[in-house]
Amino acid sequence: MPQINTDKGALHFEVLDATPPWLDTPETILFHHGVAIDSGIWAGWPPALSDRYRILTFDVRGYGRSNIPDESFDWSFELLAEDVLAVADAAGVNKFHFVGESMGGAMGLYLSIHHPGRLLSVTPCTSPHNGGAVQWLVEWRDYIAEHGMDGWSERMMGRRFYPGGLTQAAESWFANTQASSAPQSVLGHGEMLLEINLSPQLSSITTPVHLIAADNSPFLPLAITLEIRDAIPGAEMDVIPNARHGVVFSHAEQCAQSLRGFLDRTGLGLKIA
Repeated sequence: MPQINTDKGALHFEVLDATPPWLDTPETILFHHGVAIDSGIWAGWPPALSDRYRILTFDVRGYGRSNIPDESFDWSFELLAEDVLAVADAAGVNKFHFVGESMGGAMGLYLSIHHPGRLLSVTPCTSPHNGGAVQWLVEWRDYIAEHGMDGWSERMMGRRFYPGGLTQAAESWFANTQASSAPQSVLGHGEMLLEINLSPQLSSITTPVHLIAADNSPFLPLAITLEIRDAIPGAEMDVIPNARHGVVFSHAEQCAQSLRGFLDRTGLGLKIA
């Protein structure tokens, strides 16, 4: 897994290029995960996409093998946007399709507003645009202080997935990865999200947007995704049934096919005969 060094610490990323040799310039999809997980959350997506697209994933600052800042770190969306662009630059990618889950989806909207020249399309999945509307965020600090990361993770698993919605191995991996996340990263990202409100700028987005929503996320009711869709000119929305907030993991194939259909239907990605 390649590493780049920024002035605020290392970022680990990975490029999967399984495209056929007759595609001279395959486009790249860059994936950005959310809070308390790492790039392994995207493991189920490549089969539906890798025949046409280069897949670029990275561990967001604060998780996995990327830099884990201490409690005093000053988190901001602009800093994390700089991380995205640094990863793209390191992978030799100028313009890319962007897919983000939860906080990562909000990052996609932020990039569409502040760095649109780097984007081909944006697919926010179970994504907020106004952190103050995200249910349960305000309780995280007190809950972690009382129950620790293990207790917080156990509670989160029920909000991310329906019982029996994952294989035992996948559930164990997700729960263990989540529980081992640095609490200062989780709290820093959560409190950063609470301060963001992109609502006034959504109407200015010209990047093609394809929203993916779970039908029953305890954090983001469908009304939130509908609000984003209605505010962005030409935005599309797809709802995945029988899914909670962790839809990009529990329903990876359906989500990836939704993205593939969007790219093929709109002509944003080259169709393969």
